[in-house]
Amino acid sequence: MNDSRLPSAYLRPGTSSFSDFLAEQAPDLLPGTRAVPQGNAGDLAPHGTTIVAATFPGGVVLAGDRRATMGNIIAQRDIQKVFPADEFSAVGIAGTAGLAIEMVRLFQVELEHYEKIEGSTLSMDGKANRLSALIRGNLAMAMQGLSVVPLFAGYDVRADQGRIFSYDVTGGRYEETAFHSVGSGSLFARGSLKKLYRDDLDATSCVEVVVQALYDAADDDSATGGPDLTRRIFPVVQVITAEGGHRMPDDEVAAIADRVINARMARPDGPTAPLTGGDRA
Repeated sequence: MNDSRLPSAYLRPGTSSFSDFLAEQAPDLLPGTRAVPQGNAGDLAPHGTTIVAATFPGGVVLAGDRRATMGNIIAQRDIQKVFPADEFSAVGIAGTAGLAIEMVRLFQVELEHYEKIEGSTLSMDGKANRLSALIRGNLAMAMQGLSVVPLFAGYDVRADQGRIFSYDVTGGRYEETAFHSVGSGSLFARGSLKKLYRDDLDATSCVEVVVQALYDAADDDSATGGPDLTRRIFPVVQVITAEGGHRMPDDEVAAIADRVINARMARPDGPTAPLTGGDRA
C-alpha cells in the first residue's frame, strides 16, 4: 500500500511564519539562498523601475510603470510591478524583476499562512516587518547586483488611514509620509509629487497625481516607460481603502492617462503648483 501521507513536520503545530518554516524544511526554495556566480550579475536579468505611492483621506494609491530593462535594452513593455499582498495591502517592485516577483509571491503566502495559523490578520506594522525580513534574506544576492527594493502600501484598519513603507537592500524599513517613490525614475517622480500632491485629494485625483508623477519620471528616465498609446499599455494602479484593495480597471487608468497626455500637448512640462494657496494651474 502506498503511503501518501504528508511528512510529520507539515502536521505538527509550528511557527506562524511560512518563510521560517520553509527555511527549516526546504531552504533551497528561498530566493536568497541560491548560489550565483561571482561578480556582478545585475545585467543578466530584467529590472523593474519606477513605483509611486500616495495617500489620500481614506486610503492609499500604489502604481507602477510597465517597462522592464536589461542594460540599454527594453526587456518587456507590459510587465506588472504592482501586486496585492492581501485584502488591505499591496507591493510594488523595483530591482531584479524575477527575484522581486518571487519574493512577492512568498510574501503573499506568508500573510495567508499567518492568518490561517493565528486566525487573524497581521497588523500593518507586522506586515511591513515580515517584508523587511524577506528583503534581508536576499542580501547576498543584492551584493552581486540582484537587488530587490519594493514599496509597500496599505490601509491600516486600526489607525483608519493609508500608510506607505520603503526599504533598502539590507531590509531597513522606513515609513513615509504622504507619498514616496522607488526605482530608477524615483527622483523625478518624487519631484513631481512634491509639486502636485495635496492632503485633501480624493481617490481619483490622487490617481491622476500619481500618473502625472510616472509621466514625469518617464520624461527624464529612459528606464521608465510612459503611457504607450500605440499598444494601449498604461500603468498598473492599485487603490486601497477601508473596503479593501482593487486594481483600477485599465479603461479607467487609460482615461486618466489620456487626459494627462492631452494636457501635456499644451504644457509639455505638466501642471504647476501655485506659490501661495489657490488651485493648481
